[in-house]
Amino acid sequence: MKETLAKIGKIFAFEGAIKEIRPLGEGLINDTFFVETDAGSPNYILQRKNKNIFKDIPAMMDNIYRVTNHLKGKIIEQGGDPLREALTVTPTLDGKLCYKDEENEYWAACLFIEDTITYEYADSPELAAQGGKGIGKFQAMLSDMTEPLADILPGFHNMRFRFQQWDDVLKKDPVGRKAQVQEEISWIESRRKEMLDFWSKVETGEIPTRVTHNDTKISNILFDKQGNVLCVIDLDTVLSSTCLNDYGDAIRSYTNAGKEDDVNLDNVYIKMDIFAGYTSGYLSETKSFLTRTEIDNLAFSAKYITFEQVLRFLMDYIDGDNYYKVKNETHNLVRTRAQYKLLQSMEENYNEMCAIVDKAIK
Repeated sequence: MKETLAKIGKIFAFEGAIKEIRPLGEGLINDTFFVETDAGSPNYILQRKNKNIFKDIPAMMDNIYRVTNHLKGKIIEQGGDPLREALTVTPTLDGKLCYKDEENEYWAACLFIEDTITYEYADSPELAAQGGKGIGKFQAMLSDMTEPLADILPGFHNMRFRFQQWDDVLKKDPVGRKAQVQEEISWIESRRKEMLDFWSKVETGEIPTRVTHNDTKISNILFDKQGNVLCVIDLDTVLSSTCLNDYGDAIRSYTNAGKEDDVNLDNVYIKMDIFAGYTSGYLSETKSFLTRTEIDNLAFSAKYITFEQVLRFLMDYIDGDNYYKVKNETHNLVRTRAQYKLLQSMEENYNEMCAIVDKAIK
C-alpha cells in the first residue's frame, strides 16, 4: 500500500515535498489518508472513493468543486477566509478533479484545514445549536445556487422509490423472513400514505429543491479552537434535494438518547432539549430564505427521515442483509426496532416539536 500511496501522491498538485502518507480515521465509506509535506507547505487529505456506493465519481467531484467555489465566493464577500471556511479541492497535475488508477479505483484530494476540533455527538443544547448554525449557514450560502447538481445518489430520500423497493422485497421474500416480522411490516404500512403525501409536495415543487449536504451528523462540521463553526466537510453527498432532508437527518442523529442499534429500547427517545437547541441554531441562519411550507414541514421531516431508516433497516433484514454491514443475523432487526422507538418518541412529542419550530422563527 505504501508504494501505491507514494505513486498516487505524485499525481496530485501538492505544494512541497511529501514526507509521509498515512491512514486517517476509520471511514465507513471511503479510505482516507493524511498527506504530510515539508515544513512551510500545506498538508492534505487523500481519499480513495468508494466506487460501489458512488457510481459516477467524476460527477460527484464536479458537484463538490462547484459547491465549494460558490461557498468561497460568499465567504470572500463576507470577509472570511475561503481556505479555512470551505473545502478546497486539490486537482491532479493535469488539472483533473480525481484520478483513476490502473485498478479502476478513484482518488481525490483536498487541502487539510489545520487547528480544528470535531465532535462525535452533541452533548448539550449549546453544541447542538452550533451544529444547527453550521448546516444552516451552509444551506444559506448555497440558497441562490440554482444550477442543478448531478444526481449522484438516485432515489436518495425519495419515499416513492423506497416503497417500490419495499414492495419488491416483500413480494420476493428471498430468505423467508417476512412471516417473522408481520408486526414490524404493519409499522411501515400504517404510515405509507402520510409519508408519500409529504414526498408528493417535493415532487410538485410545493417544497422546493435546493443544494443540500445529505449527511448532516455533527462530525461533518469543523469547529475552530474557540468553539465556533468553521467549515462543513465530507461533501461527497451534495446534490439537489429538499433542505428538510438535511434538517430531518440531523434531528435523527443528534437527538437520539440511545444508539442506532440499541437493544435496550428504554434508552431510545428524542432529547427535546437537543431538538430545541439544534432548531434554534438552524433557523437563525435559514429563516430568511426558507418558505412557509418548508418551515411548516420541518418537524415532520424528522419523522420522515427516521421512518425511512426504519423501512430501510427492515427491508434489508427481509432481503437477507445485503446493504448494511451486520454483526449477526438479527442486527438489522435490532436496528429496525430501535429506530422505530425513536420514531414513536417523535410522534409522541410532535406537537411540542412544532411549537419549538414556531417559537424559533419569531
